[in-house]
Amino acid sequence: MKHLALALSGAVMAAAGSLVPTNVFACTRVLYKGLDSLYIVGRSLDWKTPIPTNLYVYPRGIEKVGSNLPGAVKWTSKYGAVYAVGYDGGITEGMNEKGLVVNGLFCKGTVYDNAATNNLPPMSMSMFVGWLLDCNATVDEVREVLERHDFCLAAASFDGGTAATLHWGVTDATGKSIIFEFQDGKINVYDMGDYLCMTNDPNWPEMTAIVDYWRKKGGVNTLPGTVSSPDRCVRGDYFAHHVEPTSDTQLGVSIARSVLVTCSVPYTYEIETEPNVSSTQWRSYSDTRDLRYYFEIVTNPATYYIDLGKCDLRQGARVMKLDTEKYTEIMGEANRYLEKSNGFTPMY
Repeated sequence: MKHLALALSGAVMAAAGSLVPTNVFACTRVLYKGLDSLYIVGRSLDWKTPIPTNLYVYPRGIEKVGSNLPGAVKWTSKYGAVYAVGYDGGITEGMNEKGLVVNGLFCKGTVYDNAATNNLPPMSMSMFVGWLLDCNATVDEVREVLERHDFCLAAASFDGGTAATLHWGVTDATGKSIIFEFQDGKINVYDMGDYLCMTNDPNWPEMTAIVDYWRKKGGVNTLPGTVSSPDRCVRGDYFAHHVEPTSDTQLGVSIARSVLVTCSVPYTYEIETEPNVSSTQWRSYSDTRDLRYYFEIVTNPATYYIDLGKCDLRQGARVMKLDTEKYTEIMGEANRYLEKSNGFTPMY
């Protein structure tokens, strides 16, 4: 029955994916490299309608399960983390207390499983990012998990049948970064190297070829300006390479924000021939050195942050939640708005 459920999930995802226009999913991830080990991962989440997203802080030592299917992956969290949880049902991204950041962005060509992986322990997309953050401190450790590939990833559809086809960017406290993608059930891991931006389609090798083309053209006088995934990636990479490095946290976040805004899709922007083009709904900035997770909903007046270093992450501590729909006008440090919670309910 486990394998049947996974097969049906994959079939539903494939069918839904075939109906989704290419430009529906428009997200951007930018790495700002500052001085004195300051690295800030900026990310925008773009979607056709607002995605309710709350922030959760989970302590260490919690026993978790990756799926409601038999034989699912189980673990006990080694590290505390802050998660951004969409629909109160799935972890979109987050940062742990070691400064490891994982962000999931849409990638239409993703295929998670094949005949060889269907017999592996199941892992739900709703818990996948949490699993990586709970159990790993560095990019190298994440790479080891991916190379073992001893799990079978499956995702429930959402928002009226949309398939959750993603690829991921991972950065640790040293600034080391990788991108990993699922292609026909195989996990491909790529070192980001000197590339400082990722978006959506096409897959990473094809995207870097596009970025390389525009790098040769320059950038001062010629940069692509549309909201397409390749154009946003080119702009983000160019500006991330041409802004001033700083060791000041607040200035660094401001610079990262200014780069990310150039890659965002204006709110309510529409293209007549592409009715599902996505507006930027929110942006986040993960400071891997100072362990601050900044969050910015574009219809709210200000940006705020969770200072993970001030959170109680000891085993036995309570899960804490910041309800972003309840608190819409806060700014600066937002730890005082965290409230005790039983945690979110995964959308298996």
